[in-house]
Amino acid sequence: MKLVQQLRSFDRTVQLLLINQFTISLGFYMLMPYLAQHLSSTLGIAAWAVGLILGVRNFSQQGMFLFGGTLADRVGYKPMIMAGLTLRTVGFAALGFVHSLPALLAASALIGLAGALFNPAVRAYLALETGERRVEGFALFNVFFQGGILLGPLAGIALTGISFQLTCTVSACAFAVLTAIQLRALPARTAPADTERRESVLSQWRTVVKNRPFLLFSVVMIGSQALSFQIYLAVPLELRRIAGEGLAGTIGVGLVFALSGLTTVIWQTRLTAWCKQTLGSARSLILGLACMAFGFIPPLAASIAVTPSQESRHWVLATVPILLSALLLNLGTMLAYPFEMDIIVTLADNRYVATHYGLYNTLCGIGIAAGNLMTGAILDTAHATGTPELAWATLSAVGCVSTIAIAFLHHSGLLTPPTQRLTVSN
Repeated sequence: MKLVQQLRSFDRTVQLLLINQFTISLGFYMLMPYLAQHLSSTLGIAAWAVGLILGVRNFSQQGMFLFGGTLADRVGYKPMIMAGLTLRTVGFAALGFVHSLPALLAASALIGLAGALFNPAVRAYLALETGERRVEGFALFNVFFQGGILLGPLAGIALTGISFQLTCTVSACAFAVLTAIQLRALPARTAPADTERRESVLSQWRTVVKNRPFLLFSVVMIGSQALSFQIYLAVPLELRRIAGEGLAGTIGVGLVFALSGLTTVIWQTRLTAWCKQTLGSARSLILGLACMAFGFIPPLAASIAVTPSQESRHWVLATVPILLSALLLNLGTMLAYPFEMDIIVTLADNRYVATHYGLYNTLCGIGIAAGNLMTGAILDTAHATGTPELAWATLSAVGCVSTIAIAFLHHSGLLTPPTQRLTVSN
């Protein structure tokens, strides 16, 4: 009931953006949790290639975010949302019907490009519409995002049980319907007046690149983005290794995303409100990154202490730490995400917000692609050499470094608004 009241407290445009995100998430996550299974099991692709395909999707999305964000600031938010939804409809329709590695890479790249077009526009649009309630707006945004994660995998279990091609078709249809609705109902919006000056693209990029605190923040957050993505790569692959490729493995992967979505829907707004009142943006972000780093400790400990076998006791002991890792990664995201999005707008000083989001995700996309390749290679090596703890220890170490780096930026005053930094320096 409180969630409904919070939703109604925002205007119709914000409500539409939130419903938009739920539908995007629903269509995306009825398919993506089972893509690694389809690639590795049905098509017989090696783990490093699975990591490459998933990494290309992320790199084409994150890597092209700067392009999408720049266009959103120049031509408006709605055209970019429409273009992205259309491309994702085509990409998901194609993904289930190609089999070669080059074709799979091309389909993944198209899906990523679609996200690069609509994601910066949606976030900048939401930041503009929510104003001083930005943190609360992004908390609700994550609730609707995770709501799709909650329901999407459940739909995906039923559809993928019939065929992966059916899952792709239904997902593409969801995006097609959303495109038609948004075209009719979403109001047109552009960037704030002070960022609409017709500067050249290079001048626009130069403004963003010269923002040193923003660049430092973006580089530091690369590690956290790579870690949060492991809920789509390392966690499903490890569950499949333990539970097998049959129904138990499919249910296990679906359970991971269902639990993550449910905890977010129930606790996100309450957790964000508590963090905002008690900790503030920077400390909440630090706590979130620390939680992600700690999230790899349970499977690390289990890989040392427990060897999976057909015996039910050992199977449970090996599986529970993976589920706990997924929950901790999700908790870290819940803690960090609304404040991460808010800090970007703060550091951008409300100028070229979509472009700042674009460059931020471009840099993080490089880290995610590299992180997926690294994780896939380490998982292959660790299992081949009988040292599965190697992968989890490496991921946890990356999280610790990211946490320490963000804490340093906070204590250096580099995460505060530009006007406050100026006041302090004077």
